[in-house]
Amino acid sequence: MQVYADNAATTKMSQAAIRAMVPYFDQIYGNPSSLHSVGQEAKEALEDARARVAKILGCEPREIYFTSGGSEADNQAIISAARLGARKGKRHIISTAFEHHAVLHTLQRLEKEGFEVTLLDVRQGHNITAGQVRDAIREDTCLVTTMYANNEIGSVLPIPQIGQVCREAGVLFHTDAVQAVGHLAIDVKEQNIDLLSLSGHKFHGPKGVGALYCRRGIPLTNVIEGGAQERGKRAGTENLPGICGMVAALEDAVAHLEENTAKVTAMRDRLIAGLSQIPHSALNGDPVNRLPGNVSFCFEGIEGESLLLLLDMKGVCASSGSACTSGSLDPSHVLLAIGRVHDVAHGSLRLSLSEYNTEEEVDHILTVVPEVVAYLRGISPVWRDLQTGKRTYIL
Repeated sequence: MQVYADNAATTKMSQAAIRAMVPYFDQIYGNPSSLHSVGQEAKEALEDARARVAKILGCEPREIYFTSGGSEADNQAIISAARLGARKGKRHIISTAFEHHAVLHTLQRLEKEGFEVTLLDVRQGHNITAGQVRDAIREDTCLVTTMYANNEIGSVLPIPQIGQVCREAGVLFHTDAVQAVGHLAIDVKEQNIDLLSLSGHKFHGPKGVGALYCRRGIPLTNVIEGGAQERGKRAGTENLPGICGMVAALEDAVAHLEENTAKVTAMRDRLIAGLSQIPHSALNGDPVNRLPGNVSFCFEGIEGESLLLLLDMKGVCASSGSACTSGSLDPSHVLLAIGRVHDVAHGSLRLSLSEYNTEEEVDHILTVVPEVVAYLRGISPVWRDLQTGKRTYIL
């Protein structure tokens, strides 16, 4: 049996998305910027897709800009808000310590340009509160940017409350909603969201296509120069097949949101209950406000890369909070941010489920993960030192 449990990384494309894309490869294949009839047919499809995304997010079609994915949308949103703030003499930005690197690296770039960044602490409950945001806002704050839900540990942030705080303070609010769109109910107007990023391949759409919501009246700064596409704010011929596939996948996800959430949450909770029985393990992330499909654990005394490789041999595709970089295994910045020490953060496992997973697959995971953890601990000198008292257990 092979179990794909890495849906936070990418998802299998839905049949709805595949069917929606096909006509735009060989039938409606024109450039939407062309004035002839073939191009205008493509333009009509593009604007129809824009209106459909807007309807789902609760905004106007002209507030939607198509991008290559979440990272580009994050960059444009944050840079735009920063440039607008600088023109008003405001150069302070608030974010969190466990953001995606698309956000953190953009903020580091802005720091080099003289912006000051406050990263909110996420150790308490593996989340933040609206109160933390309120306390951090200053007279020179130009932007609050927080993810809607954490890609690694699954914590769902209190977005409506944060949005309300920002609106009352007159501060722009951007959310990286890449992990949330298609999985949680979102209304940008009701939740006081000014800018939002999303990516198609996280909800069974194609890779390489996403969108940025930007509330009307907020000027966008171009990050890609060239043509006048996307009302002059994002150059490059629009990826019409990808956009149409993304929209079809999004509509399909939203139409089945309630039933998918119920199914995936039940499987998630079974996994959490079962893996919690492994000694010296700990669940990462907010235990209550959590993405339906996210299961993140740390297992003391083992190393994440070996765990992934052995699980793959047993048919389970998962991910770890550790990444092999330049010959050294670096622990996840997210796990360090929530307070996991290096030795524990190295032994992390993320299982992320979708509606395509089954109860039988959950059974398989619950069989093989304890086996692999026990095997790795059996050959680990660190585990031996823990058992003999040379080291002290952390978990």
